[in-house]
Amino acid sequence: MKVSVVIPVFNERTTIAEVIRRVQALPIDKEILVVDDGSLDGTRDVLSSFDGVEGVRILQTLVNGGKGAAVRMGFSQASGDIVVIQDADLELDPTCLPALCAPLERGEADAVLGSRFLNGRRGPLLSYLANRSLTGLTNALYGSRLTDMETCYKAIRADIIPTLGLRARRFEIEPEIVGALLRGGWRVAELPVSYSPRDRRHGKKLRYRDGLAAAVTLFRGRFFHHSG
Repeated sequence: MKVSVVIPVFNERTTIAEVIRRVQALPIDKEILVVDDGSLDGTRDVLSSFDGVEGVRILQTLVNGGKGAAVRMGFSQASGDIVVIQDADLELDPTCLPALCAPLERGEADAVLGSRFLNGRRGPLLSYLANRSLTGLTNALYGSRLTDMETCYKAIRADIIPTLGLRARRFEIEPEIVGALLRGGWRVAELPVSYSPRDRRHGKKLRYRDGLAAAVTLFRGRFFHHSG
């Protein structure tokens, strides 16, 4: 099965080339869709070296629209049977992607989340506690038993994506995707992934208001969702 790897990127000039190279090296049938979300730090110059490279497509926006907008743009251009989101900061190791896709290829799941916590890693305390709170809220609202709702790593059957009704523009894309999958009754599995956390000093972009937006998104998806 062909895998579309969507890489949303904003101001990650020091890591984006290595992320692309690691994804290129994966022993799977794939396409790489890099969505540059209005970067201003030289990321576009780095990406220019991949122009015309087979299997890599560079999509660019004129202004920063947010991670959710970039992910949705990548989804809209994907041609694979499976779509995976890969962050551009190397917190998560792309060598995990084949394992995440395997249950979908075997027909055992409709979506697979890469849990950063199943392998015992925790990361910065405040981020960990916020994540655990949001994951607990997800489980309470949707009757699930997840360990890492906010993970970037989501491998999803491509034919499911149009049914999810995604609209998020910022980091609330994560709970919106998970909530839609659970609400739709799709089979969602989790697998452990390698995790090298970073903090705000090293470019971490999540803020406290993003946690509040995630909680609102979970409630809205559970109680106020309207199809179409």
